[in-house]
Amino acid sequence: MLGRLNHVAIAVRDAKKAARIYGTAFGAEISDAVPLPEHGVTTVFVTLPNTKIEFIEPLGDASPIAKFVERNADGGIHHVCYDVPDIIAVRDRLIGEGARVLGDGQPKIGAHGKPVLFFHPKDFSGALVEIEQA
Repeated sequence: MLGRLNHVAIAVRDAKKAARIYGTAFGAEISDAVPLPEHGVTTVFVTLPNTKIEFIEPLGDASPIAKFVERNADGGIHHVCYDVPDIIAVRDRLIGEGARVLGDGQPKIGAHGKPVLFFHPKDFSGALVEIEQA
């Protein structure tokens, strides 16, 4: 059901600045900053050999991560994302097991141009979980 770990997202005030540390210290590949207005964030990805780190910063005051960044001024792990082969089948199975999908329950296009959904952290040992169509 779950595929590989797609990425770990870290919420920060300045995604480009945070990602530069990885580029400088580790020689990692850094993506351009991409605003995602429908998600209320700007993203920058750091590509590692086995996964990615996504730095997200609030895009405007109404961003869903604005309060998270306010509470965690130095940044913090925001969510983990897993690839799934069939996002609708996985959504339905997780809901059937009692997990709560966030939003309207319909996938939205994420940073990689693929459908994504988020699940409530209280249903996953305190971790906000994102699933992405592989």
